[in-house]
Amino acid sequence: MINSNTAKLVKLSEDLKSGNRLALSKAITYVESTRPDHRKDSRAILDQIGTFNTSSLRIGLTGPPGVGKSTFIESLGLKLIEKGHKVAVLAIDPSSSMSGGSILGDKTRMELLSKNKNAFVRPSPNNCSLGGVTRGTQETIFLCEAAGFDVVLVETVGVGQSETMVSNLTDIFCLLIIPGSGDELQGVKRGIIELADLILINKADGDLVNLAEKTCSDYSNALNFMRSRDDAPNFPKARTISAKEDNGIIEVWQEILTLSDWRKKNSLFYERRREQMLICFDQEVQIFLNNKFSKSKDLFNRRKALEKQVLSNQLNPSTAAEILVNDLFSE
Repeated sequence: MINSNTAKLVKLSEDLKSGNRLALSKAITYVESTRPDHRKDSRAILDQIGTFNTSSLRIGLTGPPGVGKSTFIESLGLKLIEKGHKVAVLAIDPSSSMSGGSILGDKTRMELLSKNKNAFVRPSPNNCSLGGVTRGTQETIFLCEAAGFDVVLVETVGVGQSETMVSNLTDIFCLLIIPGSGDELQGVKRGIIELADLILINKADGDLVNLAEKTCSDYSNALNFMRSRDDAPNFPKARTISAKEDNGIIEVWQEILTLSDWRKKNSLFYERRREQMLICFDQEVQIFLNNKFSKSKDLFNRRKALEKQVLSNQLNPSTAAEILVNDLFSE
């Protein structure tokens, strides 16, 4: 006999798969929660919906504060909806390492998109996690796809080496740049440039048009010297856009389709998706192991004892870690 909680989760999953945005929000809340009972319920929901959808397109976007990511996403999202797509936006906001709070202001910055029935905008705190994404970001992507959203845009915090984690969650990775930064390439981490499929120089309007074109040229030249990639001809590439004036936005979408179609024809698209599933699996294994350490009183005390030995130089960190892991598996 099905208990009431199981019945509730089955109903929630069915409502989600029918495109109910309230059900989608509730399911994401389970995924983002750190409560053990909610984590268990989130796994039950994911088991109901499945997790491998190859008909959707996942697009990662990152860039420095003030570059206009939200304006770009709203402009692109509205255009895609006009073309018949359903668009989900996962906007990851930075959390304070002291208070744990976050701004979560993306719904106010994407007001038109947020109100559209064919869009879903979900701001989430990153809970100070490295990579600019939350633990549940990939699971949230699965939920959005199950709800019928065929384009999922993942906007991450800031720009830097850690934000490259978003490339492990998406099919296409875009880096937005401010005009004038081409003279300061060292100011942006090389790793994130090497992972970007498209470098978009935003705000190419008004007095910044010429500067934006120069910046685009600088990055194009840098890409030629930095790497050669075999996963698509003519990519990565840099181009100018103006999200404010809606210039170049639909052309960016065409570039995204060109790249994703090429990867699909050459089986690279699906290979990337499989690799991402394994990355998610490895991350979850690490999280479950950490939880086991914290929940076991014996292991917790053993860990504290080993920490003291590390701090007193009796053990090096690597040896202490090996001892602790061996203790875990000898339980």
